[in-house]
Amino acid sequence: MQRSSESIAALTGALAKAQAELVNPEKSLTATISAGRSGGSDRSFRYAPLSSGLDIVRKTLGQHEIATLQTTAIDQTAGLINLTTVLAHASGEWIASDWPVCAVAETANPQRMGAALTYARRYALFTLVGIAGEDDLDAPDLVAPMAPNLATEKPVTANKTAATNGGRLHRNGRVPPVPIKLLDPEGSAALRNQLLAQMEHLSSADAGATWAHRIMAAKNSLAAADAGCVEDAFAAKMATLGSADGELMEAPTSSAEPSQPTVPQNPHAAGPSEVPISNRIDKSLLVLPEPRRFRDKAHCKFVSKKPCLICGRQPSDAHHLRFAQHRALGRKVSDEFTVPLCRGHHR
Repeated sequence: MQRSSESIAALTGALAKAQAELVNPEKSLTATISAGRSGGSDRSFRYAPLSSGLDIVRKTLGQHEIATLQTTAIDQTAGLINLTTVLAHASGEWIASDWPVCAVAETANPQRMGAALTYARRYALFTLVGIAGEDDLDAPDLVAPMAPNLATEKPVTANKTAATNGGRLHRNGRVPPVPIKLLDPEGSAALRNQLLAQMEHLSSADAGATWAHRIMAAKNSLAAADAGCVEDAFAAKMATLGSADGELMEAPTSSAEPSQPTVPQNPHAAGPSEVPISNRIDKSLLVLPEPRRFRDKAHCKFVSKKPCLICGRQPSDAHHLRFAQHRALGRKVSDEFTVPLCRGHHR
């Protein structure tokens, strides 16, 4: 997410002059990605270390009175360590961007956290000043079925994990997932109450979807009973907001099918699948309503045009928030509970 001072006119002018002098750092390091399957060939790419990029950025930006600052902070609610990269001008103007580094649980493994922080610092800084530090992964010689995931997964492993693994990444080019550390009963109950209290202040379905994405990591650290309590309360809250706002989407009807079900001539002769429409129960109006799962291709297409909520990349996929409604065998949640995620984060 980008933030800036009220005015960035002086900073923009200085940065434009600096970018005319900036050059891409030399790609002096190489990472090898194992194919992860029999008969596959290993693939390699070159990238520039953070140190060489810092030397170029500091020297060039310093001549135009622009300083670079990178700080970290812990988001207790989301359970994440965030990196903030700032370009500050001598005039007092500034521009900053935030980048999620890793889960707080990674602090138990300093080496993994350090690899993630190095990756985040390198990409955040290079992106903010407008230089490239690695080979393009969409080059023809790197096309592979798992290529969409490489853009988000290989730099973390390439910096340090590859060096400790004989120059190769782990199987399938990924770092093995870290098991989620569950809270103790008292801590889980306290976090559950905190999340339930925050939930009461949600005023719209959009705010609910944003809040749910932000607290997902924290919710996953709850005990099973507390997590279920939060999920049930959130589903009830979203149903209330949807009914209050009147924003439920109508499912599109096919032109090849009649818009109204055919009512049999003799109601008494109707079979189990031919119940007259006048005798059907609208389960959404019951005291304990049945979740309504709407399908709207136009809405999913609209969501997919937005940038990824996590990294801001495009194109995106319409990702269904599985915790927004109770699970049903072989059925996704309603299309109204979708958020844009890039292909890597969607998978």
